[in-house]
Amino acid sequence: MKETLVDLVTRRSCRAYKKEQISDEELDMILTAGTFAPTAMNQQSPIIVVVQDAKTIAAMSELNAKVMGADIDPFYGAPTVCIIMAPKDAKCGVQDGSLVIGNMLNAAHALGIGSCWINRAKEVFDSAEGKALMAKWGIDDNYEGIGNCILGYPEKTDVDAAPRKADYIRKV
Repeated sequence: MKETLVDLVTRRSCRAYKKEQISDEELDMILTAGTFAPTAMNQQSPIIVVVQDAKTIAAMSELNAKVMGADIDPFYGAPTVCIIMAPKDAKCGVQDGSLVIGNMLNAAHALGIGSCWINRAKEVFDSAEGKALMAKWGIDDNYEGIGNCILGYPEKTDVDAAPRKADYIRKV
């Protein structure tokens, strides 16, 4: 099987990370893959905000957990959090941002980096605290959160895939 297809089939969401930060070179390759995701009419509407500051990640984790109504770390201790945002008025912003995250998840796996899509970015960045972070980062409130892509070196790499459901594919 072609290597790309092997990577697509063997990628797993990672929910346990080493504290060590990923290298700038690995991060840049993952981010580049995200920027080459297909977007509607090649609008390239999403932006990627990279956070590696532990204090900021902790604050975002707290906001994300608050949306969930839980007292957990939704980022699982990952040392890098990438927030994918798109303009609220983009016709396909959610779809475009989702493809960016998908490319990043698959690129991370190809490099041996653990990753996971974390939801609730929309709700977090609709909050007053989230809007304050956006303002601090120079992002106007015309943007909305699409999702978070967490990255880091995985604690374990031998995670088996759940079985695929029997009626996943329907050929007509």
